[in-house]
Amino acid sequence: MADDDVTLFGKLKSKLIDSKQKWAEDGRLLTGKTAAHSQRLPPGQRLVENWPVLDLGIQPEIPTHAWRLFVDGEVEAPATWKWGEFTDLPKTRLTTDIHCVTAWSRYDNRWEGVSARDLLAIVKPKPSAQHVIFHSYDTYTTNVPLVDFAAEDVLLAWSWNGEPISREHGGPLRVVIPKLYFWKSAKWIKRVEFSMHDKPGFWEVRGYHNYGDPWLEQRYDEET
Repeated sequence: MADDDVTLFGKLKSKLIDSKQKWAEDGRLLTGKTAAHSQRLPPGQRLVENWPVLDLGIQPEIPTHAWRLFVDGEVEAPATWKWGEFTDLPKTRLTTDIHCVTAWSRYDNRWEGVSARDLLAIVKPKPSAQHVIFHSYDTYTTNVPLVDFAAEDVLLAWSWNGEPISREHGGPLRVVIPKLYFWKSAKWIKRVEFSMHDKPGFWEVRGYHNYGDPWLEQRYDEET
């Protein structure tokens, strides 16, 4: 891949990052409530019909001819895919909800992509693999336990509601993990790393919860 073919638009929103770190310090938006997953709207969330755009200020423009996905680390069969190779893999369509840590939720999002389970069947994680670290084209990272990545409703998605996922929402490919706050569903995914050890990512080292269950309202690190 020619790195020069990937363009980064914008600049890092330092004020936004600082303010969201302050949210974590102050416990902003916390209600102190928990709920069962059978309750569709998690505690402290409000329902929206649009899809708000939230990012760090940098949006990569990644032509599909330059795009690559690297899957490596604690796996038996590391893999690298070009765009056409990846989209030729078995396709999965799912409808899920989105829950953002900034307190909005959106119901019934229709996704198409490659299921995490199909990916796992190809790369074959080693017994030592316990965590998955996502690396994005804008250098963003986030972490999830392997058991959560392996859930039946997890996708690497290229389509939303019948259309290619737009750049501002993480296209050409983003992660979708419906059961966790959406910062865990990394945009502009470039690398999926399987690891023996947990590696907290961009927001996790800035005061956000390492796991992020919306129904337990795990917005921030309890020690923040």
